[in-house]
Amino acid sequence: MVAMNFADQLYRRVLELRNPCLVGLDPHLAMLPKEFEAVHGDSATRAEVAANVVQFFKGVIEATADLVPAVKPQSAFFEALGVAGVEAWEEVVKMSHQAGLLVIGDVKRGDIGSTAAAYATAFLTGMRGTDPETLCDCITINPYLGSDSIDPFIKACKESGKGLYVLVRTSNPGSHEFQLKGEPTLSELVADAVNRWGKGLIGESGYSSVGAVVGATHPTDLAALRQRMPKVPFLIPGYGAQGGGAKELTPAFGAHFAGGLVNSSRGILYPKAKPGQHWKDAVREAALTMIEEFRALDLKPVS
Repeated sequence: MVAMNFADQLYRRVLELRNPCLVGLDPHLAMLPKEFEAVHGDSATRAEVAANVVQFFKGVIEATADLVPAVKPQSAFFEALGVAGVEAWEEVVKMSHQAGLLVIGDVKRGDIGSTAAAYATAFLTGMRGTDPETLCDCITINPYLGSDSIDPFIKACKESGKGLYVLVRTSNPGSHEFQLKGEPTLSELVADAVNRWGKGLIGESGYSSVGAVVGATHPTDLAALRQRMPKVPFLIPGYGAQGGGAKELTPAFGAHFAGGLVNSSRGILYPKAKPGQHWKDAVREAALTMIEEFRALDLKPVS
């Protein structure tokens, strides 16, 4: 039995919690609170550092799980810690699921068909003996190799009810070097492909489980791409630390924030605590501040 379509799961959670906020789980080691001694020491093993990372994210999840629909662990930071980091990744994914959160694996994979199929197995469907709670509900992927590199991920989503976010218009400063070239632009070509790839995965919500990564730092492009991809959920990085604000993101959403999920990593994970305030309380306060900024938007229901 296939699980509920990812887009429908996300739609329900966003409506229930009345916000589109996503906590990015990026373990910048130097920014972790000082109580995590292995991270800040010179002699700790990678396993000890990874254990600190897990404990830190345990606190973050406890502080935010009742507030936001989803979290987005960034695989590179975990992989830097070797085998211990991979084990930490699975533990953080499992903790997130047990707390009721959807998990978007920020893995940005993209390769030839057989390799793409292996990535889909690793992160979405699992193999014999895999604990399903260590798998992601959705992952980010890179479309640069073309449709045959995407097909195994689409197949996995149809079989499992999982989702994808395809890189379309990213928030980094160098994104224009390729993404805005041509007529139509590369981003527009990818957007049209995302529409095609997601046709068979549109749920009761009216949105597809094949989404698009569109940066908050390009609000004009975001509005144009929303018109180009009306049934595609957006994953929106670039809010907060990278300069994007809530008001500029209004065109991304349908009624009640449908169709959009906005990532904040450093802004929520590493806020400046008030004197005497525990870091977990500061994390929760930062998440609430972001949530209230979005709830203050005057989003009209779609007619």
